[in-house]
Amino acid sequence: MGIFSKLFKGPEVDVDKSNANAKRMRELFNSVVENGDSYQIIFGYTEDVSRFNYGFVHGSKTKIGNLIVGWNEENNTIIVVPTVPNLSECGDPSIYNHEEILKAYRNKYPTDAFIIYPDKKSYIGINAYDWLDDESLYVYVSQERELEKFTEFFISKFQKK
Repeated sequence: MGIFSKLFKGPEVDVDKSNANAKRMRELFNSVVENGDSYQIIFGYTEDVSRFNYGFVHGSKTKIGNLIVGWNEENNTIIVVPTVPNLSECGDPSIYNHEEILKAYRNKYPTDAFIIYPDKKSYIGINAYDWLDDESLYVYVSQERELEKFTEFFISKFQKK
């Protein structure tokens, strides 16, 4: 039975690669966020779906944006830093203070996402999973415990409808 259980287990996390990427995520986050070590971090991504209709041809195109998401429980702040799957660079952080946002909630359908409306004109949807095995689109990192902590923080401190 031992050999068959290994065959049907599916892909397993490369712990060394995951740990190296988690370390690199921390370096990038700290490089653009003041007091970055006071934040816990996870990998997340956002999707931009554009729809098109050209007569007989209908469809949609999805763009994936990789994110390093940090949160600080003391000051109820979430900071989102855009990055790329290979973690070679990152962009400028967006800061979401609990007191300054209009609305935030966890959306369960069609995807499990954390939605934040900082104002009436814009929003960000943060999708996060414990591990995604597609290095061409997503950062390769295992984060089950970290995701549980972020979910608890978001629901208890940040979510408001």
